Amino acid sequence: MPDLAVPAEPCFERPLFGGSISSTFPQRFQDLSNIREVPDHQEAFADPNRDESLIIELLDLKQDVADNQSALWFLQDLANEQDSSGDLVVENVSTVASSEVPFLDPSTVVTAAVGQMGISKGRQGREARNIVRVYVANLRLKDVGTDVLITAYEPLMISELSESARSIGSGAAVPAAAVGCMPVMEAFRLCLATFKIHNWSLFGS
Repeated sequence: MPDLAVPAEPCFERPLFGGSISSTFPQRFQDLSNIREVPDHQEAFADPNRDESLIIELLDLKQDVADNQSALWFLQDLANEQDSSGDLVVENVSTVASSEVPFLDPSTVVTAAVGQMGISKGRQGREARNIVRVYVANLRLKDVGTDVLITAYEPLMISELSESARSIGSGAAVPAAAVGCMPVMEAFRLCLATFKIHNWSLFGS
């Protein structure tokens, strides 16, 4: 990954999981728990004006998944959940250097994967799928048996049949930079670069 760019919009540190974790990303990403129920193992944020989202999840460690393939595995798993495994285009798979996650122990394995897939909103069918670029990072906290998954979604093409079209219009998505917003890729990297664990008891004994 290239050097972290200077934020192009207001960003602030968010307390996650009751303050046990924190991370910084753009203010425009709203806490979805204020709108709908979010599972206890997730923190979910979205910009409704751009249909972009950022999700942080705590999952049981996938012991049978190789470290260097873990982010790709989660990306492919997401594609399977969306019935998009046949349409997934993997753009990049990488190991994240410890310097890019400075608040984690340097021995922590962190990998990232980026790909495009078709995703339908809610319970809409395949005919209403949007083309979305998905950024996935997997932080493997082996000592506490946890896979932290950070996933960001960037719509590229909105179907005219999608419910998203009613709020942001159909067709090609307007680039974030064109409207003074930080691109999703930058927000994703900022979230990683500022990810801090304050209370390890969150993960149990």
